[in-house]
Amino acid sequence: MRIGVCPGSFDPITNGHLDIIQRSAYIYDKVIIGVAKNPTKKTLFSLDERMVMVNDSVGKLDEVETKSFTGLLVDFATDQQASVIIKGLRAVSDFEHEFQMAHLNKKLSSKIETVFLMASHDCMFLSSSAVKEIAMYGGSVNGLVSELVEKMLRDKLSGKSQLA
Repeated sequence: MRIGVCPGSFDPITNGHLDIIQRSAYIYDKVIIGVAKNPTKKTLFSLDERMVMVNDSVGKLDEVETKSFTGLLVDFATDQQASVIIKGLRAVSDFEHEFQMAHLNKKLSSKIETVFLMASHDCMFLSSSAVKEIAMYGGSVNGLVSELVEKMLRDKLSGKSQLA
């Protein structure tokens, strides 16, 4: 069985992330979405909130499951018996950082490869940061994220968040 790990903070998950996840599910037998809990990274949403959003977004994909992790990505991938780390690239600016991380991960575990998928044309501009900024200034994020993510963004930014 070919298992791939698609990691990220998913703060929040966007349709761009979903595009990469869905396309990965066509290539690999199983795709595990690794929702990273990084204590040094400031996120808008808690880990629990991000897990809810990711699970809701990928709920219909049978070959995809979601797990949270802390620590090194290669350790998580090894624990999941994955042979591949799947990373999405939007633009050349993403490449430099991801290229460096891929080589560091390869150094840490020679058994795990990194595969890059180019973002689909309609998702090349889409990032979690951009979605949060649009929402923060009252713009519509409809079509950029799922309905649940849109609602959770509105609630979080207005102080009505249910999860903490």
